[in-house]
Amino acid sequence: MQQLDFYQGRVAINVLAKDIPNALQVYHAAEGHAAIGVISAQFTNVEQGVAEVKRWMEQIPAISVGLGAGSAAQFYKAAMIAAATAPAHVNQTFTGCGFAAGALAARGISNTCINALISPTGTPGKVIISTGVHSSQGEPAVVSCDSAVRMILDLGGHAAKFFPMGGLSSLAELRALAESCVRNGMSMIEPTGGIDTRNFLPILETCLDAGVAKVMPHVYSSIIDPHSGETRAEEVALLLEDIKLILR
Repeated sequence: MQQLDFYQGRVAINVLAKDIPNALQVYHAAEGHAAIGVISAQFTNVEQGVAEVKRWMEQIPAISVGLGAGSAAQFYKAAMIAAATAPAHVNQTFTGCGFAAGALAARGISNTCINALISPTGTPGKVIISTGVHSSQGEPAVVSCDSAVRMILDLGGHAAKFFPMGGLSSLAELRALAESCVRNGMSMIEPTGGIDTRNFLPILETCLDAGVAKVMPHVYSSIIDPHSGETRAEEVALLLEDIKLILR
């Protein structure tokens, strides 16, 4: 089974790759402190996704099965792909987290890290948990960060995925969520959405300063070459430099 490798036990990054050669470049640029995302939305069915993820796992030590821009519609596919492959990490909606945890447990898989997607409200200390297929279509369900974190733990999740960050616009909300993770015994937080090489450091600092044990920012489109479609390994190396700078 795969496992995430955090720099100094604290930080890893979640990034995409165009193909396996690009994934290897990126993974090595991060010196192994990265999970390489394979997005469920690109597959027409679970079986196709399982075959592709297994192919990537033969060469990439840490795969993250993703939804695809936080798409609620992909929760089932992501969960079932993860249950059949035991990757290092799987992304989930808040409402799909428990389903994924159950699917993995039924296969005897205990090392795959499961997150649950929650969203900002504009008010620090409050988050939206209605991120599922049906719940996201109705009135937003707003709860305290403490309630959300405790519910994720009840569902069998390991991390709060905060999406979308929107760059630095949600820093105060991110800090409130990170502090809630610490208060309630959740060891990992995953800020994502609008993160690039310029705002990566303050976002990471916010989580670490709050005392969260592990942080895994997702850095996606901002470091992908628009012409080749490849994730730029040199920018991944810059992110690792920032990680080393803050944890020196």
